[in-house]
Amino acid sequence: MLNISKIDISNRVEESKFNTLNKVENRTSKKAFIRFLYVISIVSLVLLFLPWTQNIRTNGNVTTLKPSQRPQTINSVIPGKIEKWFVQEGDFVKKGDTIAFLSEIKDKYFDTSLMSRTENQMNLKSSSVESYKSKVMALQSQRVAMEELRGLKIQQAKNKLLQAKLKAQNDSNNYQASLANYAAAISQFNRTDSLYRDGLKSLTDLENKRVKEQKAFAYKIEAQNKWLASQNEIINAQVELSNIKVKFDSDIAKINSDIYSTLSTQFDSEGTVNKLMNELSNYSFRNDLYYVKAPQDGYISSLIYTGIGEMIKEGDPLVKIMPTQYQLAVELFVAPIDLPLLKVGQKVQIQFDGWPAVVFAGWPNASYGTYSGHVYAMDMFLGENGKYRILVKPDSTDISWPNALMYGGGTNNMILLNDVPVWYELWRNINGFPPDFYSKKTQTNLNEKKK
Repeated sequence: MLNISKIDISNRVEESKFNTLNKVENRTSKKAFIRFLYVISIVSLVLLFLPWTQNIRTNGNVTTLKPSQRPQTINSVIPGKIEKWFVQEGDFVKKGDTIAFLSEIKDKYFDTSLMSRTENQMNLKSSSVESYKSKVMALQSQRVAMEELRGLKIQQAKNKLLQAKLKAQNDSNNYQASLANYAAAISQFNRTDSLYRDGLKSLTDLENKRVKEQKAFAYKIEAQNKWLASQNEIINAQVELSNIKVKFDSDIAKINSDIYSTLSTQFDSEGTVNKLMNELSNYSFRNDLYYVKAPQDGYISSLIYTGIGEMIKEGDPLVKIMPTQYQLAVELFVAPIDLPLLKVGQKVQIQFDGWPAVVFAGWPNASYGTYSGHVYAMDMFLGENGKYRILVKPDSTDISWPNALMYGGGTNNMILLNDVPVWYELWRNINGFPPDFYSKKTQTNLNEKKK
């Protein structure tokens, strides 16, 4: 009953006849409820002091650790026309297997004998280079012979000059002797003339002395002419020596000019040979590019061009291939505010799409169906989606990731941070504070500084 009135009728009513009234008046339910509240309060109080792992929740997808293990697009290096396909979508190919064959569309490469003709041109130019080398060697030999001949001719001219000088010296001595002889003849003639006038010498003696004087004078003139001629011979020998040097220097300079001209032509021919060799190598390499080959083992996921006879441009994609050998990783994205909380090696709990899990974000050890990993790398630039990309590698010390995982699958990730009490985490979320930024080591250093 409600017992609103002050008049008590409990002693007037037989409660045993009313079951509902007996249940209402029973005080046992009230005590049980009070006990329940006590238990709930105690349990809640205990839960508030349990450890809670702070975490950052984010989505991601399955990827591979190395770029070479991710899906690749095979492009055509050269323009061409698709002549034949050797694969279809879903086929498995090994490294080096032919995927498609292309034909040429540029008129520059239409000649079927292009390589042989280019090789023939290269051989002819190579022979021309050898001819120029032989010509250079012949000119060099000619220059050596010319230099030897120049030395002999110069030595011969020097000897001739020396002979002319010796002859001039001899003629000079003869000329001096003729002068002395002429002076003696004049003196004798004058004495004889004086004695003749005195009557001491005959006219015959005087005439003999006159004749001797005339002969001495003639001898003096002849000796003087020879001496002057010898001096002219010296000058001629010097001129001849100079002419020899000039002539041979001119001839050797002409030979050197021919050598340099031949070397220039030789180098030009060698450059042409190298250019032809480069073209021949390019033609050979281009012939291999007609066959599009698989860069590694994998599965053909899609054909971008499907017809025969379709024209493709240089660099156009042909097929997409998924490698068979890859090392899985998870690619996740975090907000810029959470990036300072992360570091390489930090633990991450991952829930893969298709693998059901019972997740307790704060109690990762109690989560079922999640897999462990650790941060392998972090991008230092903001992505197009306004977040930073994080790569997570499998944790080798924990349960292995499922073998059936495929590239591109979705994930739900929990990046684990510090362990704090539950009450602290509730207080942090109520106040909107970020997770603890400082590590234990940093906090210890700060406490030491404060002390």
